[in-house]
Amino acid sequence: MTAMTSARARQAAWVALPVVLVLLAAALPMLLSGGPSGGRALDPGDTTLRGTAALARLLEARGIEVVRVETPGAAVAAAGPGTLLLVTEASFLNRDGAHRIAEAPGDRLLAGFVPHLDVLAPGVHGQPRARTRSRAPECALREAVLAGNAFTGGMSLTGPRGATGCYPAGGGHTLVRYTADGHTVTVLGDASFLTNLRLAEDGNAALALNLAGARTKLVWLAAPDDPAEAGGGSDEQARSLGDLIPAGVKWAAVQLAIAVAVAALWRGRRLGPVVAERLPVAVRAAETVEGRGRLYRSRRARDRAALALRTAAADRLAPRLGLPRTATPEEVAVAAAARTGRDPGPVLTLLCGPPPGDDTALVALAAHLDTLERQVRDS
Repeated sequence: MTAMTSARARQAAWVALPVVLVLLAAALPMLLSGGPSGGRALDPGDTTLRGTAALARLLEARGIEVVRVETPGAAVAAAGPGTLLLVTEASFLNRDGAHRIAEAPGDRLLAGFVPHLDVLAPGVHGQPRARTRSRAPECALREAVLAGNAFTGGMSLTGPRGATGCYPAGGGHTLVRYTADGHTVTVLGDASFLTNLRLAEDGNAALALNLAGARTKLVWLAAPDDPAEAGGGSDEQARSLGDLIPAGVKWAAVQLAIAVAVAALWRGRRLGPVVAERLPVAVRAAETVEGRGRLYRSRRARDRAALALRTAAADRLAPRLGLPRTATPEEVAVAAAARTGRDPGPVLTLLCGPPPGDDTALVALAAHLDTLERQVRDS
């Protein structure tokens, strides 16, 4: 009775396990999303570690007017010939919005993985392969030279002809600046050094102030409350296919996948330990060698037989001559000739010569190789 009760308890536990895992998967997003959202990344009004309020306050202290906007239309309206427009990776842009910003007057500063880089900075190409770390400028750009080392990385950038690159990484640079149509365009491969978390490290603050404070007015394009409003076009243009799928559907798919995996493990076939089986016979090494020799002879493979003899002899001679296992037959032949005092030519022919023409020559080759090994051993 006790054994039956224990078996039923184990079966019930296996049945309940998938249910528990599904419930955990459902509760995980709520647990992870509990509490504050962590602030807005790269937002000049956010004081969390991900925000950039510290940089905005430093710029204002230096007399720079910082204008925070949330849409490309507002950015173009606030920009002018003497302004600098800052676009970060936290900005939500579709292609129409990027074209509108590209037509705005003034200079542009692009920081991080900014979308539609081909529109905002034509001629600049980036690959996300540069590890973010402290780097030296290694360029003549005044803003970078004055700042010194900075915490950069993210993308390795290559610019058009005449562009200036700083902070080299991954075959390119993490800062590229060039001039086109009277506008100065600066592209940064990473924007983390602008945040409140990194601003006080290395020369991050100096680099951020030198770049973002190049004009008396900075128009900062930040992420809006509703990402669909920032694209510059309609809501349908700003949203991707993934945005149209409800979050509950995605988590339901994850839960279903977990349940299927657990059910497969539960109902899968149990494999026991590996069974070691004794071989019926033991084959002696001499019989294996003789069998291979008879096979070579039946196929008249004197070339393969000679190669096997020469390779084995060279492998045995190499350690006796103080050579590594990777030594070539030619090196072994030269060392063997020097050790035994023989002419190098015949020894080279013996170890590296052409294959024998008949069985008699093959037997003679084996005998000469034995003689050479004996002479090296006795020398």
